Amino acid sequence: MSQRSLILDPESVPVLRRDDAPAVPAERLTPKALRQRFAAPPAWEPEMRGDGRLVEREPSAASVLVPLVARGDALSVLLTRRTDHLRDHAGQISFPGGRAEDEDVDAVATALRETEEEVGLARRHIDVIGALPTYATVTNFVVTPVVALVEPGFVLEPDPFEVAEVFEVPLDFLMTPANHQRHSFEWQGGRREFWSMPWQAAPDAARYFIWGATAAMLRNFYRFLSA
Repeated sequence: MSQRSLILDPESVPVLRRDDAPAVPAERLTPKALRQRFAAPPAWEPEMRGDGRLVEREPSAASVLVPLVARGDALSVLLTRRTDHLRDHAGQISFPGGRAEDEDVDAVATALRETEEEVGLARRHIDVIGALPTYATVTNFVVTPVVALVEPGFVLEPDPFEVAEVFEVPLDFLMTPANHQRHSFEWQGGRREFWSMPWQAAPDAARYFIWGATAAMLRNFYRFLSA
């Protein structure tokens, strides 16, 4: 799930700064350490609560899954690239997730159902360990990021209408602020800003521009783990 785009080419927006804060220590990025942190969270505040509403409408509940896949001794974050033909957020990078439905008993149920529908990740592979504070998108969806550990061995079946690609990014890369860029642009007489985390596994590999609400929720995850 991603924010409604205010610009057609976010990569062209000037970089205001890069962050020189320390990376989350490796010992905090293990499954055991993550379980312990969510079980006994530190005192902390999220960096960003939302994108700034652009649409006048009643708030709607939504959830995304932040899937942390165990790959050897490291964890990676499973993300999707939305298909280019979608009316909203075409081609953007997002977590699997979406709007809450009446059948969902809570935010976790929404995240699990939407993840299974979007990418075919079966619930038996998912171990929910906690959640981050809600994040309000420009279209006034109030999104709960549900964090889970995912055991390898799963088989994905992405919905071809919504999902063009599923890929993984190392968690330690995303939890290193040197890889975070702050962008700034003018819109309707004011200044707006957003974070991005461009990822490319190798010089000849595909490049993914993670930005907007997805990057903002990852920044909040960084704040939680570095507190």
